[in-house]
Amino acid sequence: QVQLVESGGGLVQPGGSLRLSCAADGFTLAYYTIGWFRQAPGKEREGVSCISSNDGSTRYADSVKGRFTISRDNAKKRVYLQMNNLEPEDTAVYYCAATIDDYARLEKNNYEYWGQGTQVTVSS
Repeated sequence: QVQLVESGGGLVQPGGSLRLSCAADGFTLAYYTIGWFRQAPGKEREGVSCISSNDGSTRYADSVKGRFTISRDNAKKRVYLQMNNLEPEDTAVYYCAATIDDYARLEKNNYEYWGQGTQVTVSS
């Protein structure tokens, strides 16, 4: 059974940092492209970043470029999202998702498996 479990969310002040972790279970992480998505209240779920299974190539939404970094550790079956210089606009529930597609895309419809999400709140 495929499972994705996010952790690392919380409350942080503007300008602060958080590292989200996505733990994979029930499948071989190395074969899957992993994406991070977020959904703020009243808004659609949007792609934040993804990392391919093929060559480790990455993509970022324009709103997070230069602030967020995605990485993966296939041996530990984890994918991370390092978030620096956080802004109030980053407040959302963050989800990790997996797709067998080996090309990194930030299109939510491309992902077959989803975690339950972790809340990130950026506020002073």
